Amino acid sequence: MSIYRASGNRKDTRKEEGGRAPAGGKKGDSSAAGGPAEYETQAKQKIEVCPTFESMHLKDDLLRGIYGFGFEKPSAIQQRAILPIIKGHDTIAQAQSGTGKTATFSIGALQSVDPSIKSPQVLILSPTRELAQQIQKVLMALGGFMSVQVHSFIGQKTIAEDLRRLEAGVHIVSGTPGRVIDLISRKALQTRHIKMMILDEADEMLGMGFQQQINDVYRYLPPATQIVLVSATLTQDVVTMTDKFMTDPVKILLKRDELTLEGIKQFFVSVEKEEWKFGTLCDIYDSLTITQAVIFCNTKTKVDALTEKMREANFTVASMHGNMEQKEREEILKSFRSGENRVLITTDILARGIDVQQVSLVINYDLPNDRENYIHRIGRSGRFGRKGVAINFVKSSDIRILRDIEQFYSTQIDEMPMNFADSIN
Repeated sequence: MSIYRASGNRKDTRKEEGGRAPAGGKKGDSSAAGGPAEYETQAKQKIEVCPTFESMHLKDDLLRGIYGFGFEKPSAIQQRAILPIIKGHDTIAQAQSGTGKTATFSIGALQSVDPSIKSPQVLILSPTRELAQQIQKVLMALGGFMSVQVHSFIGQKTIAEDLRRLEAGVHIVSGTPGRVIDLISRKALQTRHIKMMILDEADEMLGMGFQQQINDVYRYLPPATQIVLVSATLTQDVVTMTDKFMTDPVKILLKRDELTLEGIKQFFVSVEKEEWKFGTLCDIYDSLTITQAVIFCNTKTKVDALTEKMREANFTVASMHGNMEQKEREEILKSFRSGENRVLITTDILARGIDVQQVSLVINYDLPNDRENYIHRIGRSGRFGRKGVAINFVKSSDIRILRDIEQFYSTQIDEMPMNFADSIN
């Protein structure tokens, strides 16, 4: 990846809008991934822990929004990560799904904005349209008492609407990389006042699929732009990569064995053949509708096929995947959030960051191809300390994958008991 920021004078690393892409290079060594023994900075200094939102010295109107949103006390990641962000430090924050990471960087972004400047000041990039829109909603809720304008810029929405909103004035941009770089290239999205870029789900954003787009955006940012990376999982490769474009970042990393999903009961069901999965799902369908459930498949084709089979068997389900039009996906999510649809079959498009508060059951119809996605998937349940259940359908050929997941997350996945329904009541 060609993104690079020199460790000395930041001003030399980038040109103004339309300038050259930064040159490659290597900064000094930094600590390895996998998580320090406790929350620490790169210099091994203890991270300051703020036990209350008041102790962070936030703007009064932002505090009102935080309490209005329903927060009473900051979560562990919020206690440690908000302060470095609002102090202007490059920051890497890792915490498991459902611990309040979105609110963490949203509070940092809202605190840093100067409403009198009618130009974008914070840029938040996400891997999916749904996540970009959800981040916008969180920002608008937390900033409800502030004069801060937030808009989501995503594909499959008209450029005309984006141009109109930018012309009217937007302080915080939440978007997907493709649409954002398009607007920057059109000179519609001005970058000269941007002071902070946040990459949500950073492990995916810095993966091969987004590398070039992130680099294209980065080259237009002012030299001293603060960089914030947030994710539930951060691989060694990603943390090593950050040496090239972050300056002495504050690293708030959980140890691997702290990435277990406390409060979520995890089970597996042995299914000898692929075709037995459907019957197993039908057998437990009544238990699914006790609450709301998400069923994950690895491919769009399987989502469509399973949805069709379930409906043919007179089961009520909804489905969603990346081949659907944006408007259709939004309507499906809206009906699921409202409780109109209680069972949603989907691909990993829903695995990252989409918080449906009522979900307490996740079924991995297929085990994820990437073990890193396991925590994102089952993190749809048990959000913010609530209890949840995850069920994994496991063929004999999947046993090795299941054991690898257990070892990776230092967790235990038990065989599903006969009285399974009692687990989600």
